[in-house]
Amino acid sequence: MALHHHSDRPWRVRVDDGEGTPRGAGVLLDDRHVLTCAHVVRYAGGAPGDAGSPVRISSVACRPEWVRTARVVPGTWVHDRDTQRGDVALLVLDEPVGCGTRTTLWKAPVSGGTVRMYGFPQDAPFGMGVEARLAGSGHRQGEWILLNRVDQGGPWIEPGYSGAGAVAGDGEFEGRVIGIVVADYVNESARAAWMLPTETILTYLPRIEEFTGGDRSDELGASRGELPGDVLGDPLRLALTQELTRLLDSDWCGTVAVGTGGTAAVGDSWLVRLVRTADPAARAGVTDAELTGAPGDTVLRLGSIDAAYDARGKSARDLSDYLAGRFGLPGGTAAEVRRQLLHRRPPACLVVGGVDRARDPADLLREPLGQLAARARSRGIRLVLGFEGTPPAGLAYDVLLDPEPLPGGAARDVDADEVGALLDQLAARERATFALQREWGARFFGAPRLPLLATPRLRVRLAVARATEPDPELTAIHDQAGDARAALARYEHDLRRMITTYRDLGALLELHRVRAARYFGDEDRRLAERHAPAARALQTEPIDLRAAGKLVRHYIDEVGRRFEERGHDG
Repeated sequence: MALHHHSDRPWRVRVDDGEGTPRGAGVLLDDRHVLTCAHVVRYAGGAPGDAGSPVRISSVACRPEWVRTARVVPGTWVHDRDTQRGDVALLVLDEPVGCGTRTTLWKAPVSGGTVRMYGFPQDAPFGMGVEARLAGSGHRQGEWILLNRVDQGGPWIEPGYSGAGAVAGDGEFEGRVIGIVVADYVNESARAAWMLPTETILTYLPRIEEFTGGDRSDELGASRGELPGDVLGDPLRLALTQELTRLLDSDWCGTVAVGTGGTAAVGDSWLVRLVRTADPAARAGVTDAELTGAPGDTVLRLGSIDAAYDARGKSARDLSDYLAGRFGLPGGTAAEVRRQLLHRRPPACLVVGGVDRARDPADLLREPLGQLAARARSRGIRLVLGFEGTPPAGLAYDVLLDPEPLPGGAARDVDADEVGALLDQLAARERATFALQREWGARFFGAPRLPLLATPRLRVRLAVARATEPDPELTAIHDQAGDARAALARYEHDLRRMITTYRDLGALLELHRVRAARYFGDEDRRLAERHAPAARALQTEPIDLRAAGKLVRHYIDEVGRRFEERGHDG
């Protein structure tokens, strides 16, 4: 009997119709089961209730090759035509294969990164690989993750790739299957495709749980999947939802401290609901009508939240273990997991609720959350921390979404429209300042700290004030908006002064270098020994302008002395 050999991807199989014509791809889970798309099975003539023959499964990675007939396992056919939902089926082989393969489908973040697929297009029946970039979902409905092509001139997904395993091409899950291709899309100017992530597949086919690994994206609350309408019926909860959605669906990064308790008694049901709109598993239990019918800015992009965790009663070790499992990190102490997460690419989006109800809140904030919060913006991370009480004084955050009313002085004649226009102006100024900070803020040692983003909280309070107008809180909102604009102006002034100093030092250094080179040459050793550290000080970030200034002046002084020695007047 011939020995069995297979490649390092033995799970790759082809799905053919009864005549042997390739119809798509599949993932061999073990010696008896294959995961593929429901529409591939339909095209192959093997859909439940069809009069056609069973589909054929052909190996592409095994030697000797094998072919088996297969049928749909009862209760595992999920196909809703003309929607971006489901499209998955589990097949059982009529006879087992002796491959000994056991494939794990990983529950992994799908907000970014690359994946590789191996399909069977018409012109390549023996298979061809392609690479794609995960692009989330650009609309509210559906459960499919968008795939964008990486190589504009290379092969791309077309009929024959559906059902193929999507293998992470980079990051901590590199080389692991994280979903399957479900469809291709072509128009005049763009070519895209979609994949169904493991968490969604598992929701439809719970019997394949033994073939899955990793941690769920949503551990914030019991995932029932429903989107209760009463959460958005309250003006305060609606406003909190909309402001957090705008932050997480933009290019903003940093730490948001969210209040879920206090006298407002707003609770965290709105936060749990919002997280579920991005959860690949929960999407399977929510209709497209519910998602598209929700108010504006209340539904996140599919997969946009990488991890969500309820810290109530949990320890720092519990959270660290979850983060390590969810992101595929090596793990270790809370500090080690924090360092690993800070260096992860793409940067993570993480929600942690009930921070002040943890087993030891101080310990949890010490590691890993406190350091994560302090460095989130500089690392491109989006971190949301929920507190039932007031966030601790030492916590670093960039936005405070506090539902409590604003303290203020005597009411003045200020209407909601006037305040709304002022907040629009403030929001534009904050966006411009944030862009300035992203370009320059991290480049300087001792740079001023970006003021808190004030607009989100003020908009929350304005939404409540509009519902109860006339409201004396309008005056407080108006005044705090003015204070926020003044803080932005001070920040911009201080940062631009550093930018001007940096540019002036660079111009002076170059001016005197050119002047000296004209008379002494570029290879003058004494001048080079003074120029090199000055140039390096202006190029090595974070730039210490005071130290760089001293080195530039030392170089200029040396150039001056050399001219005096030569008797030139410069």
